[in-house]
Amino acid sequence: MSASSDNPLLTPHLLPPFDTIRPQHIEPALDQLLNENREAIEALVQQGASSWETLVQPLETLNDRLSQAWSPVSHLNSTMNSPELREAYQACLGKLSAYSTWLGQHEGLFRAFETLRQSDEYARLDTGQQRSIDNTLRDFRLAGVDLDGADKARFGEIQARLSELANGFANNVLDATQAWHLDVTADRLAGLPQSALDTLSANAEAKGVDGYRITLDFPSFFPVMTHASDRELRRTVYTAFVTRASDQGPDAGTHDNSDLMAEIITLRQEMARLVGFENYADYSLATKMADSPQQVLDFLHDLAGRAMPQARQEFDALAAFAREELGLEQLEPWDIGYASERLREARYALSQEALRPWFPAPRVLEGLFQVTGQLFGISFRENLEAPRWHEDVRFYDILENGVPIAGFYLDLYAREGKRGGAWMDECRVRRRRDDGTLQLPVAYLTCNFTRPIGGKPALLTHDEVLTLFHEFGHGLHHMLTHQEVADISGINGVAWDAVELPSQFLENFCWERDGLDMITSHIDTGEPLPDDELAKLQAARNFQSAMQMVRQLEFSLFDLRLHHEHAAPTAADIQQLLDGVRERVAVVPQAPFNRFQHGFSHIFAGGYAAGYYSYKWAEVLSADAYSAFEDAVSPLDATIGQRFREDILEQGGACDAAELFRRFRGRDPQIEPLLRHSGIAEPASAE
Repeated sequence: MSASSDNPLLTPHLLPPFDTIRPQHIEPALDQLLNENREAIEALVQQGASSWETLVQPLETLNDRLSQAWSPVSHLNSTMNSPELREAYQACLGKLSAYSTWLGQHEGLFRAFETLRQSDEYARLDTGQQRSIDNTLRDFRLAGVDLDGADKARFGEIQARLSELANGFANNVLDATQAWHLDVTADRLAGLPQSALDTLSANAEAKGVDGYRITLDFPSFFPVMTHASDRELRRTVYTAFVTRASDQGPDAGTHDNSDLMAEIITLRQEMARLVGFENYADYSLATKMADSPQQVLDFLHDLAGRAMPQARQEFDALAAFAREELGLEQLEPWDIGYASERLREARYALSQEALRPWFPAPRVLEGLFQVTGQLFGISFRENLEAPRWHEDVRFYDILENGVPIAGFYLDLYAREGKRGGAWMDECRVRRRRDDGTLQLPVAYLTCNFTRPIGGKPALLTHDEVLTLFHEFGHGLHHMLTHQEVADISGINGVAWDAVELPSQFLENFCWERDGLDMITSHIDTGEPLPDDELAKLQAARNFQSAMQMVRQLEFSLFDLRLHHEHAAPTAADIQQLLDGVRERVAVVPQAPFNRFQHGFSHIFAGGYAAGYYSYKWAEVLSADAYSAFEDAVSPLDATIGQRFREDILEQGGACDAAELFRRFRGRDPQIEPLLRHSGIAEPASAE
């Protein structure tokens, strides 16, 4: 299997050959590529390579070849998980970690980059190339290149173990999610809309059982929590969801992440101290916009101070409504979603379910293309020849003046073996190849919406439409870049606390008449969203917005403090910290058995460790950026859209994020647009 002709992962291709990749291809391909890369890098160093053409470009080519083989494997592990694929994937993690450590601590390579940085050639390079070199030197130091032999070895051991732990954490969440189900009869599902009943019926039918099957996948879990009038059913489903992968709940201890969390934090702190940082939060912020953990804490506490009074008022109103209208004297955690949806309906005569008929998935997608096409001067064309990993997947080319400039895979619907949530990831990065040709960027865009049933198109909620626009914003950041150096192309090299700017920015067009006319088309009549429904939607936009904000602040403060204050926590310490954060900024009660942290994949298995605050930090940027469009005659102003494309999307990581924002907005970001968009009123005591 080691020969290139036998292994699709070793065969050059424009797009990954998903139709021919098998688990048995993965480890042999990776072994060969890692060996070839090591030999090539040693040769570069021995030859004294220290120019852009002899050092940086060849290294980028090696990295890109490895990425083109591993990217589809990693993606399949997230979207088509199976025992065979998981085994092959896990067998490679240690090898990849060892290679990454070897590369990051290679003293000869480090010295070669230092030589280039100090040479006359550096001054002749463009700013993007210079930034790439500077970032590389920074990353060498963050990888421990300056450490002595014993500490270098320990750093590598930690990185390898952290890779295993993160993968184990994610697997436990996936396995715990899929391990639980509840089969019920129709009488227990009073209150659920027909779309949810169809989903639960299809779940049961797929498993060969009668009735309805509730699972912990979002399209199944969420309708029960927001619509089921059976309070005991809500309690049962809630308990199973909030105890996933923990020591509590119906599957207590089966996929428990308790020890993994504690070890992850302990090792991250040790790793940070090895390379000269006091804690992992300091280490994490070395590559972000924020200057220090204290600056982030001040930012989060400032937002909390603005939002908490209103959040308490919102919760008090919910509790009063639940008591007076629903007969719920004590509002329990499993009542929050249900009572909130009833209050929204009572206050605005609006529900997410009632809006579904106006958002058929094909029309939403067509509207997404129209909105972004008008803003950024691009068009879209489906490519039916691209190999796919599942029949639901689609591939599209992005065109400018009829010429392809990028492409993306779209995988919209939830299914067994697919990780929950929504995300954008890199399949190909835009770069100038050694032969002078341009490699076009390609993205993966993944969601977990309710799938089509009975030959009818999927009908999305407005929240799901927001999610699709959010991920597509990330995708445009990756695909519309003009950079030709991989390290700063797309989202590469972008400060993590600025990377949410394009995604959150694009969500705004889902609230405007101009955008909604393109996105909506009633499944039966073909009519766009009527004015009265739009008025309800806009009126309800900031329903419980302060409650939602403090919940995000709870997650952000927990994450940052965990990585800033705790050197070697136990699972009990982690729980105690979260409880303390909740006492300060939470208004919604939590059950004592709630183990949210055991499923917090963003920080334990993703890229948001000591960085979850990035969502709120970047939301300041995105709200302020969008305010420029609000000042135009139409939010879909192509002139401002082109400026946003040129100043933000095309730049990638070539310039500092704060500089790019000032270039677009003409000033530093202001917090007022975020507060206005969120409907957060200033506390009466504020000056």
